[in-house]
Amino acid sequence: MENSHECPKMVKDVSLQELRDRLAKFASDRGWEQYHSPRNLLLALVGEVGELSEIFQWKGEVARGLPNWSRDDKEHLEEELSDVLLYLIQLADVCGLDLGEAALTKILKNAQKYPI
Repeated sequence: MENSHECPKMVKDVSLQELRDRLAKFASDRGWEQYHSPRNLLLALVGEVGELSEIFQWKGEVARGLPNWSRDDKEHLEEELSDVLLYLIQLADVCGLDLGEAALTKILKNAQKYPI
């Protein structure tokens, strides 16, 4: 990635660490770290989950793959899902947690709790 502001669509796998690092730099470049307390990030995350919920609010059941959705509707969904993910990653980071490791541990705990 030549320009840090570019986000090529061809990237298939992006690590949580890369997203965390990019978010930290983005906030640092703008002097926003002072506003990124765990509480503030949680409230921003909740707001974004609300925006995500609004997309589905009146649609009833939705088929996997969203076959009846327009390209614009899918793009809006991508944006809101991304907002939720990015705030979640930032929240974990400012709390000093490794979100990837925590998620893998939780999957193992769920497998023990809900055996096949």
